[in-house]
Amino acid sequence: MNKISMTVNGKSVSADAEGRTLLSTYLRDGLGLTGTHVGCDTSQCGACVVHVDGQVVKSCSVLAMDVAGADIRTIEGVAAPDGTLSTLQQAFQDHHGLQCGFCTPGMIMSAAALLEENPKPSEAEIRHYLEGNICRCTGYHNIIKAVMAASGQDVSDMGTIAAE
Repeated sequence: MNKISMTVNGKSVSADAEGRTLLSTYLRDGLGLTGTHVGCDTSQCGACVVHVDGQVVKSCSVLAMDVAGADIRTIEGVAAPDGTLSTLQQAFQDHHGLQCGFCTPGMIMSAAALLEENPKPSEAEIRHYLEGNICRCTGYHNIIKAVMAASGQDVSDMGTIAAE
């Protein structure tokens, strides 16, 4: 076992982990941050997306020891400290950008990175950026709409596809 330390959501943390421990496992089991979901363990679905030193990373594809000392941001670090949802989280809620919610943390983490890089992305740019995130419930329409709304763009002509 190794003591692995890093900054997660602005706080210095440390936990014991084996050298083969994935970052997703370290976050979930070592730190109790269960918002980072694991859907495939092969970096295909995107449910485990976190930010490592500002970069989008699928946490099931990197060892925790390889990011020791890094600044990690998880879905738990997106809302304000008082629990107020971020603009992006609120847009997902307002525009029905989630159904079962399993993919939502990864979608939000990926979309947040996109909006940091490109504050006013087009629909095509959003679709391209989110290609690495799989959702089996929503059909993506409302996710795209939520990201566009969070960027301050008019989405009134996009309609809403109601959850079934």
